[in-house]
This record gives sequence, structure tokens and C-alpha cells, in this order.
Amino acid sequence: MTPETLATFNQTLGIAGAVACLGLSATGSAFGTGFAATSAMGAWKKCYAQSKPAPFILLGLVGAPITQTLYGMILMFVMFGKASAGLPLLILGVFAGLGIGFSALFQGRAAAAACDAQAETGQGLTNYFAALGIVETVAIFTMVFTLIAVFQIKL
Repeated sequence: MTPETLATFNQTLGIAGAVACLGLSATGSAFGTGFAATSAMGAWKKCYAQSKPAPFILLGLVGAPITQTLYGMILMFVMFGKASAGLPLLILGVFAGLGIGFSALFQGRAAAAACDAQAETGQGLTNYFAALGIVETVAIFTMVFTLIAVFQIKL
């Protein structure tokens, strides 16, 4: 393999890692918001059936998992700058994307439960958002620690 071919191959692996990070993060956000949205719609239906006002705030719970896509995007752009690192960046991208994506997925599952509880009782919203914030922290930690790891890569 020529040095130019090796450099191109490494660049390709690095870009794949960056894109995988975004893709896996966004996949988690899609699942998470989907779970939460489905629950919100069911909660609104119950409210309408009981002639109760449907709480608009449930949209805040539905949208909570979308931020993980932003964390994946931030990492992707930083990783593009180190794409020539190759395989280490691919590994970082895949595992960071999985960590962030699973955070979004489970945040959505928790938001789904919060939607049901908020619509039924009208109470506890602050507690629900606090719990979602704790799940979000996993994604933030993953992003920060991955940024530290990426900046340690010597080109």
C-alpha cells in the first residue's frame, strides 16, 4: 500500500467514525422522541376523553431526547478535523455515538412515563425534568470525555 493510499484509507476511516457518531446519536434521538411523542399523544387522548385540557408542556418532554443529536453533531465536526487519525477515530465515533444514542433512547422512555404521569395528575413536572436531566448527563459526559480523547490524538 502506498503512503497516499494509506493516508486516504485512514482519512476514510476517520470520516466514517465522525459520521457514525452523529448517526448513532441521531438514531437514539429518533427512538427517544418517538417513544415520548407516542405517549404524549396517548396522554392527550385521555385528557380529551375526560374533557380535561391537554397539557401543551408535554411537548417539552417529547423534545428532550433531541439534544443528543446536537452532541453527536458537535463531536462529528471536531472529529472531521482529526479524520486522518483513522481507526482510533472510527472506534471513538462508534462508541461515543452508541453512548449518546442510548442516553437519548432511555431519556425518551423516561419522558414517555413522565408524559403519562403529568397528564394524569398535573403534578411533578419539575421532578420529571430533573430525572430527564440526569439521563441527559450521560450524553454530556460522553461528549466531553470523547472530546478530551479526540484532542489527545496526535497526527
